[in-house]
Amino acid sequence: MQSAQAEKTDSQASESWPRQIYEALKAADVRHMAYVPDAGHSQLIKLFHGDEDVVTNVLTTEEEGIAIAAGAWLGGQRSVLLMQSSGVGNCINMLSLPVQGRFPLLMLVTMRGEWAEFNPWQVPMSKATQPSLEAIGLRVFRAETPEDLVDTVTAAAAFAYEGDQQVAVLIGQRLLGKKKW
Repeated sequence: MQSAQAEKTDSQASESWPRQIYEALKAADVRHMAYVPDAGHSQLIKLFHGDEDVVTNVLTTEEEGIAIAAGAWLGGQRSVLLMQSSGVGNCINMLSLPVQGRFPLLMLVTMRGEWAEFNPWQVPMSKATQPSLEAIGLRVFRAETPEDLVDTVTAAAAFAYEGDQQVAVLIGQRLLGKKKW
């Protein structure tokens, strides 16, 4: 059984990762962020919204973010796209744009349909997220702990922006915690 001190440390780590990810993305010179509203990304979204040096776009559907990220790159800016795993299926066809155009793309994908999921409708896309992204040509990295997430996002940003690659970082549902409705 985990001690109260260990639980407090775990809680502090899970609350600090959005700031650390924000700082890593700022260090990578990300100046644009597009997203579909998601509780798992909510703190990160607030940090970007509060930054006057970053343009943010709320999307009506995830595939819009692929085109916006390509446009940002063509306009000289680095962009990050935030979405939930259930939105990956909406993007598969549009992902051919950065893959074939060889535009850098960095996606941060919060996972659903995994650990402690209450909604069975989330499970099928959860199982298909990584294989779908890999099938279309994206490199996929996965993080399950706050420490892994910061290192993974830093490496993925370098891979995307310095290597003109298309990358998705999958953020494990256990890291996000159990959803409550």
